Amino acid sequence: MWEPVLDRDARAAAARAAAAELAAAGVHGVALTWVDNTGVTRVKAVPTGRLEHAAAWGVGMSKVHDVFCVDDSITTGDLIGGPVGDLRLHPDLGALTVLAAAPGWAWAPVDRWTQDGEPYPPDQRLFAQRLVERARAAGLTFRMAFEIEWYLGRPDGSPAADGPAYGMARLGQLADFGRDLLAALAAQAVPVEQFHPEYGHSQFELSTAAADPVGAADRVVLVRETVRALALSHGLRASFAPVSVAEHVGNGMHLHFSPWAGGANLLAGGDGPYGMTRRGESVLAGVLDRLPALAGLGAPSWGSALRQAPQRWAGTYQCWGHENREAGLRFVTGAAGAREQSANAEVKCVDGSANPYLVVGAVCALAADAADAGLRLPSEVTADPFTLAEGRRPPRLPDTPALAAAALRADGGLCAALGEGLLDAFTAVHRAEAETLGRLDPEHLVETVRWRY
Repeated sequence: MWEPVLDRDARAAAARAAAAELAAAGVHGVALTWVDNTGVTRVKAVPTGRLEHAAAWGVGMSKVHDVFCVDDSITTGDLIGGPVGDLRLHPDLGALTVLAAAPGWAWAPVDRWTQDGEPYPPDQRLFAQRLVERARAAGLTFRMAFEIEWYLGRPDGSPAADGPAYGMARLGQLADFGRDLLAALAAQAVPVEQFHPEYGHSQFELSTAAADPVGAADRVVLVRETVRALALSHGLRASFAPVSVAEHVGNGMHLHFSPWAGGANLLAGGDGPYGMTRRGESVLAGVLDRLPALAGLGAPSWGSALRQAPQRWAGTYQCWGHENREAGLRFVTGAAGAREQSANAEVKCVDGSANPYLVVGAVCALAADAADAGLRLPSEVTADPFTLAEGRRPPRLPDTPALAAAALRADGGLCAALGEGLLDAFTAVHRAEAETLGRLDPEHLVETVRWRY
């Protein structure tokens, strides 16, 4: 790995050295990616010999990409839209990685700057970085990791495996793919904690080790593109869409996080619920209270609405519970003896149509606001919320794009953290998608977006 640097001359020198290593390793091109407001990973690529110039001066791109929809149609917001204006893509050399699943290629995520060399406020990765720093100023750091789920299909869309959920038979059917995936991720220094067949048709899940928030979001991009490349090399296709098979369990991208202060996990070693410290409990209470707004970023699409169904482990209710996989916020203590390191909370209202940088940044914002507010968690829900009498069920989280957008807009603090430009572009994109994709029946909607993610 190469360390990030800020000075232009230093960036150029670091990129020059990195490019020499890449060329010696047979790398001919570097894919430079950003994730747009629909959750789609977009790219510009440069020859390896051009990396120095890209690091020093950036690569040009239009501002219009902020209002691209998932079907590549283009909308406009009140503040952003149209063909006028240009930005510069600056690769983060600290994340530069040789792609084991795409021989001859390397990858790096980018930050988008203006032509004047200033950070571009609507940039999603820079948003995450800003909110990490805000949390740090409040005395908080974080360990975060995403669970990444996908559907593996044949080119015609039919399932690549028909073995049972969680079954060794399904893993055996795709043993070569699984082996190659684990080998590629190891070669890319991505620490994998587990990989297994999931509940849905031909569905799989992979969990990586925890990282800092921006690093966790970067890993989502790297893992998804590794899965995608390996699937193609095996004659298959991978879909990370919220729902890949109509009327069936969808693909989540659940976020696990733990807040830390002074080198200690705030979710362990205290006298709060299940060993939380009081600051840790206040963080979770703040996240729970604002979970609908977070769902506005984490589950913003019509595909999200199809996935957000009760009794599908999508966490569709605004409640918390210890190891309750139907709660919107699940508390995980981990095994006895390791809880100081492993205790964490899982946010379940996140799927593949979310921009992971927006999700991690938003969690940092909510946690920073709540850590010293002295908040307390309400009573936990110890059963499947859907099985409770209707009057005792907790509130449903937003289950349409309109409700998701309204919940986000109602949270003034989170809107202020996003900033006017980013909020404008994000809501414009999802408003446009709701007007078009919302007219489709579930089967046609799934077919339309299946291979877009």
